Amino acid sequence: MITIVNYGMGNLGSVLNMFKRVGVKAQISSNINEIEKSEKLLLPGVGAFDAAMELINNSELLPILNYKAKEEKIPILGICLGMQLLTNGSEEGGLSGLKWIDADTLKFQFEDNNMKVPHMGWNFIKPQLASPLLTELNNESKFYFVHSYYVKCKNTENALASTQYGFDFHSIIQYENIFGAQFHPEKSHKFGMQLLTNFSKI
Repeated sequence: MITIVNYGMGNLGSVLNMFKRVGVKAQISSNINEIEKSEKLLLPGVGAFDAAMELINNSELLPILNYKAKEEKIPILGICLGMQLLTNGSEEGGLSGLKWIDADTLKFQFEDNNMKVPHMGWNFIKPQLASPLLTELNNESKFYFVHSYYVKCKNTENALASTQYGFDFHSIIQYENIFGAQFHPEKSHKFGMQLLTNFSKI
């Protein structure tokens, strides 16, 4: 069972519906016992970094999330803000992230006025490394993005794919059992369905 973690922020229903469309069993839960029994976790997120981390820090979820990530090492996927929460921290706020992947979340800054922030709309990925998360995905696969901050991995071996928006940023990341995708797979039609299917098989 895949559990979509309900910590108070995210497109929970949309993600659950996309799993249903691809025939994958999933549930939305903030129940520690249900999370403890889960074989995989998905960490969603829409909104501000510090607000999300405050909700996680002030809930009873952090210990079980850390246990599942670092001790049990089940597959975990963070999407959009959920991917940014996997990092050390964000320029959006002052709180530490989960620190599951050695990376930083940085603000898009452009001198060119034609480069709008947030980065919004469809864009392609450029796979950098082989991973089961990228099965049947390639540089013609496009996804729906909405974000003002981007992730930069300290180690390029953690960058599965990049996306070009003014410059190349890391759009899919991995460290051991931890995965992140900056875009919204639940809004990315067949390519998002493929990525969530891939995650379900890891």
